[in-house]
Amino acid sequence: MADAHRLREKGGDTEKITINLGYVDLGHIDLLVQEGFYSNRTDFIRTAIRNQLASHSDAIKQAIVRNTLELGLRRFSREELETVRAAGRKLRIRVVGLAVIADDVTAELARETIESINVLGALQASPSVKAALATRIE
Repeated sequence: MADAHRLREKGGDTEKITINLGYVDLGHIDLLVQEGFYSNRTDFIRTAIRNQLASHSDAIKQAIVRNTLELGLRRFSREELETVRAAGRKLRIRVVGLAVIADDVTAELARETIESINVLGALQASPSVKAALATRIE
């Protein structure tokens, strides 16, 4: 993965999602839990998702390289953005995972230094920074 940057992955950080399942599928899951194959519904669902991701891992890796995405946790500090501003540059943020813009980054600094944001996963930033970048979030 020449153009992709593998960043630190944190296993303890999760994002809550909601899914709708048919009663029969849910019953099948409950049966597998009851039979001891899985500890609970969540364990089954996480395992199923991981298995699907593993089966498509080559396609995922190729897409990351093709799109020059950063993988994992990427934190943008005030100091980093001030350096970008001093160099007269703008960032195109592309992350698969979690992108965090530090709490001490002002809306003005974010507007001056971030050209676009594409996050497949989650973006954490102050409400004022998110509002300032609303038109730049893809």
